[in-house]
Amino acid sequence: MTAGRNADAAGFEDFARASQRRLYRTAYLLCGDADAARDLTQTTLAKLFQHWGRASAADHPDAYARTVLTRTYIAERRRRLRDFRAHTPIAAHTPAVGPELTVTLLAALAELPARARAMVVLRYWEDLSVETVAELLRCSPSTVKSQCSRSLATLRTRLGDAHLYTTRS
Repeated sequence: MTAGRNADAAGFEDFARASQRRLYRTAYLLCGDADAARDLTQTTLAKLFQHWGRASAADHPDAYARTVLTRTYIAERRRRLRDFRAHTPIAAHTPAVGPELTVTLLAALAELPARARAMVVLRYWEDLSVETVAELLRCSPSTVKSQCSRSLATLRTRLGDAHLYTTRS
């Protein structure tokens, strides 16, 4: 029994080393913050370790890991949003961003709801098919298409004619 556990632990360690950078990159795009991305990656790897028997038996452990990462991100965002709403006065007003501020892609992505942001990142950054994203997020392909379309329209509106690689002086 102990030899099997050691083999499982070694298999997990090999997988974690091989996929950690890829998971971190996706986590960074979802979170927009290096520290939060590291935390999300570590949480994902901890969850994978707990269920490594099931994850290692999957046809594509990388896809399994990406699913865990995405669902963990969405769950944490929902939890934070619920806590934020519970502690924010109803009359609170957030100031509008003036046209003099330069908006970057990550800042614009951060303004999207967690699920919409996950769809955009998975669909266009990770280059996953509509069907794969729908399966990962447990929704229909038409939901992915419509949410991505709305999210891209929102990003275009927020970014306007700003160039992503230049700043105003």
